[in-house]
Amino acid sequence: MDVYNITKVTQFILIGLSDLPEVRYPLFVVFAIIYQITLLGNGVILLAIVTERKLQTPMYYLLANLSLLDIFCPSATVPNMLKNLLTEDHSISFVGCALQLYFLIALAGTEVFLLAVMAYDRYVAICFPLRYSLIMTKVRCVQLLFGTWAAGFLNSFIHTMATFSLSFCKSNSVNQYYCDIPPVVALSCSSTYMAEMLLLVIGSIFGVGAFLITLISYIYIVSTILKIQSAEGKRKAFSTCASHLLVVFLFYGTTIFTYIRPTSSQHSPGRDRLISMLYGVITPMLNPLIYSLRNAEVKGALRKVLHIRICSQKA
Repeated sequence: MDVYNITKVTQFILIGLSDLPEVRYPLFVVFAIIYQITLLGNGVILLAIVTERKLQTPMYYLLANLSLLDIFCPSATVPNMLKNLLTEDHSISFVGCALQLYFLIALAGTEVFLLAVMAYDRYVAICFPLRYSLIMTKVRCVQLLFGTWAAGFLNSFIHTMATFSLSFCKSNSVNQYYCDIPPVVALSCSSTYMAEMLLLVIGSIFGVGAFLITLISYIYIVSTILKIQSAEGKRKAFSTCASHLLVVFLFYGTTIFTYIRPTSSQHSPGRDRLISMLYGVITPMLNPLIYSLRNAEVKGALRKVLHIRICSQKA
């Protein structure tokens, strides 16, 4: 009998991005730099929002939460991935794998809900500008933020419990550089029907629901912008939501490419692991660049923060 069929799994082995030293070390340097840029970029956005009173509005409170998520999400996977690129030990404990999956799914789910709330915020700002301050109050903003974080972590709790209540007695090699639901469920030697159905049903309700809110909000936004007579008015209206729209396209584009793209006859697990970097590492790095380059208020606040920092160092 195969030893995997009689031995209960107590730890998992994460398949790294590459086992070749000549590729591992350059990858370590590249992803270490990307991770540092991600932390620095999102940290600067947070600092600008906290220190600049003009940015302490619901729209920027939502952006601050997006920056927090873009710090936390790669931090759940990248440090361990960097360690694995330098060492021969790619193991992670059963509990460690469960915790990594829980926080990763919770943070990713929270971001899905947050993008929907940000789309609703832009919908109110553009379609009902005179009533914006009455609808998007600070209290309402806090309530929406609490709901997004609570929904994200509750959603992840359900999936994590369903995934790790399975029996694991086969190979313990996770075909990914972090613990994710599909590669972990694939290792189960018990029925995965319930876990897969929960993923499908809850994913459809929450994920599709959040996507529809985002989509419908932008349908109304575009419709309202097209009704504006002046070109300058259209430009100003579009500029208020252009950054968020780019972030939405980037998030859903990389997510679909990572998880929903069709399989091909030339399926390569190594290539899939590299593609997953788009969703887990590249997107969080690009988000602060998008907001800092396309948003005049954020650019102004960043200049002020950098000016104060330079002056303090000279003093």
